Amino acid sequence: MEDYGRILVSGIVAGSLGRFLLLRVDYRQYPSFPRGYITHLMLGFIASALGAIAIPALVEKEYTAVTFLALAAQQFREIRSMERDSLDTIDRTELVPRGSDYIEDIAKTFEARNYISMATALSVSLGVYLTKDIAAGIGIGALVFAAVVYSIRGQRVGDIARVVKAEISFEGPLLKVDGVVLMNVGLSAAREKYLTRALAVRIIPKDDNARATLGNVGQRQAIAHNAATQLGIRKDVDEPEFTPIARRNTESGDIVFAVFSFEPDIECLIEAIEKTPVLESSKRKPLDSPAGRKAAD
Repeated sequence: MEDYGRILVSGIVAGSLGRFLLLRVDYRQYPSFPRGYITHLMLGFIASALGAIAIPALVEKEYTAVTFLALAAQQFREIRSMERDSLDTIDRTELVPRGSDYIEDIAKTFEARNYISMATALSVSLGVYLTKDIAAGIGIGALVFAAVVYSIRGQRVGDIARVVKAEISFEGPLLKVDGVVLMNVGLSAAREKYLTRALAVRIIPKDDNARATLGNVGQRQAIAHNAATQLGIRKDVDEPEFTPIARRNTESGDIVFAVFSFEPDIECLIEAIEKTPVLESSKRKPLDSPAGRKAAD
């Protein structure tokens, strides 16, 4: 029993620590502090306990106990639904919404982090059991943790496209960025503000896969949300003319984007867009198909 105690404690501590390391509040302010911290840390602890207990259960041929892993997977899927519903509710109060695709991506991330805690605890428990050494088990767990985190690291917009400064102009009431029409801005005062204080960029895909990905409406909404959140947005409710919008140039596949931000720094805007995550639901790979490769030649 003493050996099992070392195995369980080592696995639970390592898995919980892994969940803590993945728990961070950034510009998105989600999870919120401190309620979100408590929720996710407790879920990480539960996931770690389930992962750590699997090895002793298998050694003692208590195969029924291992079915708790399947139950945990079901519960983590419920957590994903909970996160999605929570973010959907919050999104209704955003001046620039995240969009359903971005919300789904965040919910998947939180679900995956519980599995990472479980896998870390399981690997530490297995390492301690096989080597009879806690330090060796923790080392194995650290390697597994680092490998899994690295493998699920997603792409950023800057990985698939170039972001360059673009020019804002008007053709009558039509707001244009590098010749692409974005919206109708009826008020002359609003048009003057765009010409003197707004920022605009052009996002140039690196290949056909990137072109298809950036064409996704959810991906463009994520870009608009990130830019507005990080640089601020000079608008209030019922001011649609100042809502940032990303449009696609149907001739080239480039994306043009204009934002009326509090911080009129083009370099910061480019950085914010480049670091926007590429959403899983928006990824497209036409070049992986025979027809797509032939069409691109």
